[in-house]
Amino acid sequence: MRRASRLPASSRIAAMCTSLIAWLALAHHSHGNYAMSDFTYLQGTVSELHLINPHSWVYLEVKDDGGQVTLWALEATSAIGLARNGIERDDLRVGDLVKVRCHRLKDSSNGCLLGYLTPLHGDPARGTGVEQLWD
Repeated sequence: MRRASRLPASSRIAAMCTSLIAWLALAHHSHGNYAMSDFTYLQGTVSELHLINPHSWVYLEVKDDGGQVTLWALEATSAIGLARNGIERDDLRVGDLVKVRCHRLKDSSNGCLLGYLTPLHGDPARGTGVEQLWD
């Protein structure tokens, strides 16, 4: 004999959908593409800055010892997450010099999960020299 459920069918479906959405959100925001065991250290000039949701992006021009410039794509948390970390929209601008600690893509291409960013632009009002969490 089958026992009747205490929840109406619409509530069970809503609960299942909520669980599925939560699982997909965790999968989407995983850091599985990145080598999380160690940091890559970079210094360069911000060429593009996109403080958006669900992920912000900093594009960094990095010069090697021979003067060759390489573009790096650095993935950060959302604009809302950055604000929670105390980072204001004007703290970083295109053309600013920065140092970063990031987790490089596992395929060794020029991309990182941005962990920490230190502005070196020289403006104390915008936090020069202060390392901030960007993940």
